[in-house]
Order: sequence, then structure tokens, then C-alpha cells
Amino acid sequence: MNPIANRYTRLIGIDHPIVQEGLGPFRTPKLAAAVSNAGGLGTVSMPGMPVDLEAGARMFRAHIDECLSLTDRPFAVNNPVGVDTNGDVLPFTDVYIRMVLEARRADAALARQLTVLTTSAGFPGDYIAAIKDAGMIHQHKVGSTRQAVKAAEAGVDVVIAAGFEMGGHAPSKAVHSYVLAPSVTQGVDIPVLLTGGARDARGLAAALAMGADGVAMGTRFIASTANTDWHPAYIQAILDAQAGDDVAFDGVYGPCRGLRNAASRKLVEHSGTESGAVLDAVELTRWKIESMQSAQTTGDVENGLVLAGQVASAIDDIIDIADFVPSTAADAATILRRLAESLSAPVLA
Repeated sequence: MNPIANRYTRLIGIDHPIVQEGLGPFRTPKLAAAVSNAGGLGTVSMPGMPVDLEAGARMFRAHIDECLSLTDRPFAVNNPVGVDTNGDVLPFTDVYIRMVLEARRADAALARQLTVLTTSAGFPGDYIAAIKDAGMIHQHKVGSTRQAVKAAEAGVDVVIAAGFEMGGHAPSKAVHSYVLAPSVTQGVDIPVLLTGGARDARGLAAALAMGADGVAMGTRFIASTANTDWHPAYIQAILDAQAGDDVAFDGVYGPCRGLRNAASRKLVEHSGTESGAVLDAVELTRWKIESMQSAQTTGDVENGLVLAGQVASAIDDIIDIADFVPSTAADAATILRRLAESLSAPVLA
């Protein structure tokens, strides 16, 4: 029997309420498959925003197919909803979401396993109906209670409450997990996941105690034996991080959190290029994404943006996902059980 079974695990069809966050803009199919095989929900991340979006969509599809070949369990894809300064949805959002929906229509085996689509950044708007009509479970990441209520009322199936301490693109409202999670779980009646700050059973137990149905973790899964596609120097940077080594800077969709280095300092100082020259908005966006990819692929963790959450300072080991996911769920259940027993025990004079 699985130690924690709730409405989220039943909805998704997984054993444990543990989700691997989107970790783009590079390859995550092996990592996603490992998490799904362990009983959680793995996520194939969007592969950046190349100039040729159709080529990007083909790459995204190849990553999805690779994940499909490595697991027979449910998995998800992550697709941020980018918007321009006028609030209009950026083309990559439409190209990638429609690729996912079409791929499922064309491949029954894929449709049986690729059952979840996670959106973030901007409001998913018109895509909510398309995702629902395709028979997918729609998760949307929010940074405030108002956003959570809006998403729930619009028809999303799950909200991910994203605390500001999370790595990668963080919510502009800058509300941290301990404040955000109980407010969101009180404000909506659909399943809620907490992301930001969780790294082990204690984080999962805390999320459940605040009314959430599970956790999504990103930084914790980077430092794992399954993450063989990323450069070892990136993983080592996570292991070496100490308290205060993270910083929030201007990312692609708003605030972004990563480790302090030459690349993040340039963004904090509002330069944004290797030479210090100012780029236009499109060029700057591409530089940011290429810098993120460079750190993940070449291991240049000084001149590339190393996305990581504050929890990196508490991570000092490389996990085996096959053991980590079920043991985290089991240990979280034990923590909650012991707390319940301690509260019901008689007080001795």
C-alpha cells in the first residue's frame, strides 16, 4: 500500500504525490522517466525558444518520445505561457502547446502516458479549453491566491503554489511558500501542489500539513544519478552552494532565481551581455536562454546562468531517484503519524 494516497495521486494515477518540476531549457526526458518510474510524476521540459520554432517543436517532440521509451508510467510536459509587453501570447507558447496536443491525437500510446500539461508564467487563457478538450489534466503554476482562484474558476485541474524561494522563474508577487501555500489551499477546492523550498520528507509533510496535496521539486532532482544529460559542473555547483549564494534577477518571464556568478551579476546590474553592451528585448531574451542552456550543457557555471532555488544551500548529496521518491513519501507519512500520536498522548504531570 502506498503511504500517501490522496485526490492528487488518484487524479494523476501515480503512487506518490511528488512531482519533478520543469527544468528547462535543456534535456530532461531521462530525469522525467526516472521520477515517473519511481512512482512520482516526471516532467519533460520545454527546450528553449530557438529562432526556428518548428525546429524547437520537433526537438520537444523528440524529448517526449525519448521519455515515452523509458517509462510506462504517466508523465507531464511543462510549457510556460510567455507574453510580450502588450500582454499578447508569444508564438512559442502556441507552437509548443499545439504540438503536444497534436502528438497525443496522432499517437494513442503517447496519449495514454502523456496525461498532464503544466503551464506557468502568464495566464493560460484560451488554452484551458483546448487542453481539457484533449483529455489532458491541466496544472497551472501561480504565485498568489488571486491567481490560484482565477485559474481554478477558469477550469484548470491543479494549481501549483510557487513560493518565491523556488529556482528558475519565480512569481512576480514574491510571496514565499510558508505564507502562500495555506492561503492558496484555503482559497481553492482543487488539488494544490507546493513548489519552492522542498527537498525531502519534511518538506512534503509540511506541505500536506498546510493543506497541499503534494510537492513539486526542481533543484533537488538536479543533483541525482538520473540527471546524466546535464554537465557535472552544474550539479557540483548545486552541491557547493551555501546559504546566501542564490540571487533573484530579471529572467525571461519575470523574476528568476539562480546562483550568484558573473552571468547573474550582469543581469542584476542591468547590462545583460558579455561585453556590457545593451541588447534589445528579443536579443536579451535569447541571450538569457542561451546562457541557461550553456551552463547546463557546457558546465560554464560562472558565465552561464545557473538556475537553482534557495534550497540548493541545503543539498549536499546526489540521490538515487528510484529510492528517493518512495522513501520520501514513506518518511513524510511517518512524520505526520508521529506528530498525530504525540498530540494525542496524555500529558504527564
